[in-house]
Amino acid sequence: MDSVHTRDKITRVVIHVILIVMSIIMLAPFAWMILTAFKTVSESTSLDPFVIFPSSWEFDNFVTVWKNYNFLILYKNTLLMIFFRVLCAVLTATMAGYAFGRLNFPFKNALFMLVMMQMMVPSQIFLLPQYLMVSKMGMLNTQFALVFPGIVTAFGTFLLKTSFQGLPKDLEEAAGIDGCNIGQKFLLIMAPLTRSGMVSLGIFTAVIAFKELMWPMIACSNVASTSLSAALAKLQGQFATNYPQLMAAALMACVPMIVIYLVFQKQFVEGIATSGGKL
Repeated sequence: MDSVHTRDKITRVVIHVILIVMSIIMLAPFAWMILTAFKTVSESTSLDPFVIFPSSWEFDNFVTVWKNYNFLILYKNTLLMIFFRVLCAVLTATMAGYAFGRLNFPFKNALFMLVMMQMMVPSQIFLLPQYLMVSKMGMLNTQFALVFPGIVTAFGTFLLKTSFQGLPKDLEEAAGIDGCNIGQKFLLIMAPLTRSGMVSLGIFTAVIAFKELMWPMIACSNVASTSLSAALAKLQGQFATNYPQLMAAALMACVPMIVIYLVFQKQFVEGIATSGGKL
């Protein structure tokens, strides 16, 4: 028994050491970004491997970036894009998932295959049609242009379809006996039971919208109407890059997602654990 207990203790220690080392490896780039944001240009481009901490903490990088790029507008654009994308994705995916998962109608399987085909091709294929549609509507360089690609989601439809299919049929039958129509069954009975699927979809949609780069750069070339990711890409110069200012801007751009995570930390953990996915 003592040998087994000792072996288990050694195993736990080894596992904890490995997890700590992996955590340090994952946090190292973030720590380097923070330290670089407070350095001078010469320190950030120094070939000396021992120049890790700045000789003097420079806050001018944050002031310069804040003045040159109106971060309040960028924050507003990004947060509104995340909010409306999550709202539209959850709303449309929940209704489509219920239709495909619980209802019977003509060409149901064929239509669902069309939805699934969107997940089988690279998303870059849809950039040109989406750009032409937004351009024809005269909505380039607007908040609508940022939200447009996320109004519907094939992945969300598939995720919510599986969530609805996992619910027992007895619930709908009991609701039908009580006199509920299809709308009442959906709104009052079935939709509240798929809350974990909605939370998972909202998390994935928010993270993907926050990280998206190509579409905001194409549809919103104006700095005043673009998102944080696209604005950061424009900070990198063609011939030279001010790395301290770039890292300062990147650190400031992380603030919204960090705040969202701290506020909805419980929902983040619940959604990832329920869906079995990873960000």
